[in-house]
Amino acid sequence: MARVVVDVMLKPEILDPQGQAIARKLPQLGFSGVSAVRQGKRFEVELDGPADDAALDQVRKIADTLLANPVVESYEVRVL
Repeated sequence: MARVVVDVMLKPEILDPQGQAIARKLPQLGFSGVSAVRQGKRFEVELDGPADDAALDQVRKIADTLLANPVVESYEVRVL
């Protein structure tokens, strides 16, 4: 059994109002030195077998179809 992580983030050119709100609030909470925050999503996918090339291709298809909106988001697939 293998575990694969899919990290989904807004593309850099897409406005991230939630990340901006967090960045604005940080100084009020006593945190300094942070110039920007971007929010995203993380999915952990457990596979029945090994994380070979075929399995990772399948996870990428899942990400393309269901986990990410390719118009505004990009994703990265990695094995834990």
